[in-house]
Amino acid sequence: MLLEKGPTVEVPKIVSDEQIQFYIDNGYLVVPDVMEEHEIEEMRQDVIKVARGKYPNENEESFPDEMSDKEVLENILCIHQLHFVSPVIERYVRHPKLCGILSQIAAAHLPWWDGSVKCMQSMYFVKPSGFQGQAWHQDEIYIPTRDRSLVGGWIALDDATVENGCLWVIPGSHKTGMLYPQRDHGNTDEFDFGAESHGFDESQEIPVEVKTGTLVFFNGYLLHRSRKNRSAATRRVLVNHYCNAWSLLPWQVKEGERPATADRRAVIHVSGSDPYAWKGYEKPPARIGLRQCKAVQEKKQKQSAGQEK
Repeated sequence: MLLEKGPTVEVPKIVSDEQIQFYIDNGYLVVPDVMEEHEIEEMRQDVIKVARGKYPNENEESFPDEMSDKEVLENILCIHQLHFVSPVIERYVRHPKLCGILSQIAAAHLPWWDGSVKCMQSMYFVKPSGFQGQAWHQDEIYIPTRDRSLVGGWIALDDATVENGCLWVIPGSHKTGMLYPQRDHGNTDEFDFGAESHGFDESQEIPVEVKTGTLVFFNGYLLHRSRKNRSAATRRVLVNHYCNAWSLLPWQVKEGERPATADRRAVIHVSGSDPYAWKGYEKPPARIGLRQCKAVQEKKQKQSAGQEK
């Protein structure tokens, strides 16, 4: 008996064969002028709604109406899984042009891949003036895939420059499929609290400076980082994570599951067919992960310790 693959999601083919090969060889790809101005503004405004708790969700914390939009942004480090509560962000997770490119590159290194892709995560990063960046890391450390197909789809909601903390990458660092060890970076002025990958030559790093509306794609094994925002402007980005729909997703293995057969089903099928559609899909909780900036976190720690009334 053949297993049901579910409906096919058709998406446009956007990038050239040369661009696909560039992604395979270098582990990243920049595609400018994809998102239109009204789309960028819609995402910017909707994220404020998410942070203010305007969508039904299970989170206890949100920002009050008395705070200005600027104040809200200045208190956010990152929001995880916005598409769990926001239909607007879910629509951009499924954006035809974004998913069309993914259908061409995510598992282009596999000879029989048919362009099928699924999404497991959305993240919104805010980097106001003076905010830290993220130290060297590989996304595959946090979201394991089986075939090196994990890819971040990074939507620039502001211009990203060296001065305001753009991405830096080491082209080709994904090729070996090695996951480097991590350590405490000890540089909290430059980077946030996340661990730092180490044990490689970082002299080949290059900045990825892009204009608003650009899409940047990067492989889950690619070494990348960002530095502190030294400009007066805020740098915002929505990054979603995807992988080959053929690949099981042993992310957040549940009790009683084996990593060999675990398969997270709180996913969105965004292109091609899903060979595991017969398993059904898990409805995600109406809950986001809101990480506030270092100053807010420290204030809360002091309050909980009784050091501040």
